[in-house]
Amino acid sequence: MNERAGPNKAYVPTSVEHIANVITHGIWILPSILGCGVLIKQSKSWPQVWAAIIYGFSLIFCFFVSTSFHSVFYCSRNRTLKDLLHRGDRAMIYIFIAGSYFPWFVLKPPPTESWHSELWWIIWIMAGLGIIYQQIFHEKYKSLETFFYLLVGLGPSIIVLRNETAGAGESQLKLGGALYVLGVVFFKSDGIIPFAHSIWHLFVAGAASIHYFAILNHLYS
Repeated sequence: MNERAGPNKAYVPTSVEHIANVITHGIWILPSILGCGVLIKQSKSWPQVWAAIIYGFSLIFCFFVSTSFHSVFYCSRNRTLKDLLHRGDRAMIYIFIAGSYFPWFVLKPPPTESWHSELWWIIWIMAGLGIIYQQIFHEKYKSLETFFYLLVGLGPSIIVLRNETAGAGESQLKLGGALYVLGVVFFKSDGIIPFAHSIWHLFVAGAASIHYFAILNHLYS
């Protein structure tokens, strides 16, 4: 483990940490592709197809862009490419959050008389604003950036659970959400806990797996 990064700087992992960062997300790319294919195959309507594509691609590219960034960070001295992929990696967090909510609001929406029924596109607007903020203030105000991730990630879940949109998948959504939140502790612990970022990756993979099976079992069964 190297020293903790200073203000407005990114932590530089050790060689072993670099490899762990690549592996812990890289191994999930193929399962994500296969999982997306299963959802599309299970679809019985066009809304299900589109929900599967949007959610599935956000899942695939979350792991793919992350793996690409960590691979380039470790193997290449091309700072421009590294910076581009780092920005893409952070942007994919917002896209993945919005993509993960999409099937629930499209295939099992809240009551139509409620403004909550429009929340699916509000989430995408929030994600877009988060991406714009992140691109402008890249590697600055990191605590505020983390707060925005949590706000976009957890805010809509209150509406989902309150309106019983999740139905029988509620416990899985709560468990997956809890794993994401616990993982943030490690996301913010580079230079404090060895392999902190790799552990964060495992929390993401575990939470994403739980949410995937919630979608498969309760929206595509």
